[in-house]
Amino acid sequence: MLPGLLKVPRSWWLGAAALCLLAAAGVSAAAPHKASQGASGSSKPSSEASASAPDVLPDQRIVLHRNASSGSPVLASVGIPFPPGVLTDPQQLRILDAKGNEVAAAVQVMLRWHFKDNSIRAVRAQFHAPLTSDEETYYFAIGKPRKEEIAGWPYDAGLVEGPQGLHVPAVLGTLTPAWMSASLIAGPQQPATPDEAYAKYVSRQFEWARKLPVDDFSAWLFDRPSALFKAYIRTGRFDYLQAADVSYRFYMKYIKRDGIPESPSCGGGWTFNDKVCDVKYVYIEPILLSVALTGNDADHDAGTVNKMVTLWANGGWNNKPGPYIRPQEYFTERLAGLGLIETVAAYELTGNKHYLAMVNDRLGWLYDHQRNNPDKLGDDGSWRNSWNIHEGDDWKPETDVRGASPWMSENIVDGLWHAWLVTGDKRIPEMITGFGRYLEKYGWISADLLVQPHDWRNGCSGGGGQIAWYWSSSHAPVEAIEKIQNSEGWYSDGHNVELALPVAAAYYFETDPAQSAALKRRLDKLASSYSTSCAAIDDTKRRFNWNNRGSAVVQWLIRQPPGSGATAVAQRATP
Repeated sequence: MLPGLLKVPRSWWLGAAALCLLAAAGVSAAAPHKASQGASGSSKPSSEASASAPDVLPDQRIVLHRNASSGSPVLASVGIPFPPGVLTDPQQLRILDAKGNEVAAAVQVMLRWHFKDNSIRAVRAQFHAPLTSDEETYYFAIGKPRKEEIAGWPYDAGLVEGPQGLHVPAVLGTLTPAWMSASLIAGPQQPATPDEAYAKYVSRQFEWARKLPVDDFSAWLFDRPSALFKAYIRTGRFDYLQAADVSYRFYMKYIKRDGIPESPSCGGGWTFNDKVCDVKYVYIEPILLSVALTGNDADHDAGTVNKMVTLWANGGWNNKPGPYIRPQEYFTERLAGLGLIETVAAYELTGNKHYLAMVNDRLGWLYDHQRNNPDKLGDDGSWRNSWNIHEGDDWKPETDVRGASPWMSENIVDGLWHAWLVTGDKRIPEMITGFGRYLEKYGWISADLLVQPHDWRNGCSGGGGQIAWYWSSSHAPVEAIEKIQNSEGWYSDGHNVELALPVAAAYYFETDPAQSAALKRRLDKLASSYSTSCAAIDDTKRRFNWNNRGSAVVQWLIRQPPGSGATAVAQRATP
């Protein structure tokens, strides 16, 4: 059972509407499909279902959007994700028109909950759609056998010419944020509401991040397609899905399909701007999301995925990842975190037990690093490492600053959260709460240090805006980390949005009331970072990715009772 899910009979799941899925997932059912354009941008369906159609459920709506073709009818392929236990037989899924009439369709299983109950996690539904307008409404229904059957077709048969020499779907189908959030395809999510500050922040960023970046390789760092897919999940916005889809296709176009997955060949690497051996640009999570949300299985195969995950295991042009056994060991939180995220995603996508073993290895390295750091300075909750080595300099133990990057460590917490959802490994909550305590004690710059000429804050979040150290330490004198802040850390509050994740995740697992209260106060203070004035800053295109790839779940986490994750730990430990 996933964290936050209530235990309900499987028969109840199968016969219930999507609102019941939301209740079971602990998600608000505040009519997300009626959200305003400002926060969610969801467009009104082109037609309404007949009130007399009993199988038509509002949160099981599909809206087909004309994407890149003026023809009719079109070959429609739609990805539909499901929570565990809801669908076990693809024959029990039907496609309905706006009046509740069954439409002839083909349904193919794309993903399974192989690490849960092996029920169906996502299907691809295909049907012929006559488009009389730019939007047409359909529904999917479960629980009765499909009577109108057609033969399916290869996914790329429904593609037409698009931008940058890409082929894109003639139509894209959007689902409701209520259904997608409850499906757990990106873990538990809270559908966005019209007045949600974070949703408005993302929407404002999207104004400058929408255009496909084809001349800036760094605009893809931290995984642009996944950030866009997750924005779509919480809002149902077609423009988010459209941007996610074309970004994903552009990204996968440059994945190297030949060669062995190690340097210098680096099969599975990203060839755009000659980054083929730089593993921090190798992302498997968007493959999982694209398969589930669009039904696209044409841009990857098992061999390509294996090369991508194996390249991560070999390190590309970096050192091969492994245990942190020496104080001068090369380590960055970014590589450790992204490597874990992508290895977990590979296991989710394929069910390959070898990938699961690799996940377990990475968890062990992080656990030992945090608990038994070879510098013998004790366990402060961080993955403490060398500032010199972190920045690619020679190790100088006499002047080194032992510490950790707060914002890069968010990548580790994001990876741990992904791994927790899949494995329930009991070491993970300990690591997350340990880092949450470290961040609260040593990560944030005290207000009495934020004085001219060294305020370091951008200012868009107001006078009470928070800022974390660019490089933090539980051992170095404040003068040493101030020196780094002066050199590298001006306006590092641009990372506040993603830093809400380690705070919120620690809040979810933390059982000490005093620690929980401190984390809650920090989350309240961080709310000012969702200022749309901050969102308007576009000095680096990858800001959209680093802010939003893992941050969406914060809106779910902060709505859970403090320490409720500990209950999930106990439930998982119960046979």
